[in-house]
Amino acid sequence: MGELTHKGKPRTVIGARLKVGDRAPDFTLLANDFSEVTLADSAGKVRLISVVPSLDTEVCDLQTRRFNQEAAAFGPDVVVLTVSADLPYAQRRWCGAAGVDRVQTLSDHRDMNFGNAYGTHIKELRLEQRAVFVVDRDGIVRYAEYVPELSQHPDYEAALAALREVVA
Repeated sequence: MGELTHKGKPRTVIGARLKVGDRAPDFTLLANDFSEVTLADSAGKVRLISVVPSLDTEVCDLQTRRFNQEAAAFGPDVVVLTVSADLPYAQRRWCGAAGVDRVQTLSDHRDMNFGNAYGTHIKELRLEQRAVFVVDRDGIVRYAEYVPELSQHPDYEAALAALREVVA
């Protein structure tokens, strides 16, 4: 279990934290059209997985917009996924309103299996802890950041540098 605070209050995070060198656990999540998406669907590509509590909050909104903007520079060999516990309907509405079209939003609302496997499931809130992972073409974690305070941004530059290194 990881450490996390939300507005300074300690929260319980379920699941073991992933470390660089770990095999990324497969998952089955819902896209915003309710189709099922797995990690294996993007095998052979580099994946940046951005995990947010809810797209309807300021930091999550900015985080997803930032990775959407950066995704254009990486081309078709990189897949950018944003995982939240939002309903797929809410994700689709948010993407349309925000003009986000390079990031695939995925919902863990059904059973929080992603959060449990990736160590991001916040027990008290049934939301995801903010985190960023870079997974290489072989499914190995090459970057993992768990943001310790829910209202803080991830280290965008470190995540993007790790992504560039894996793509090179």
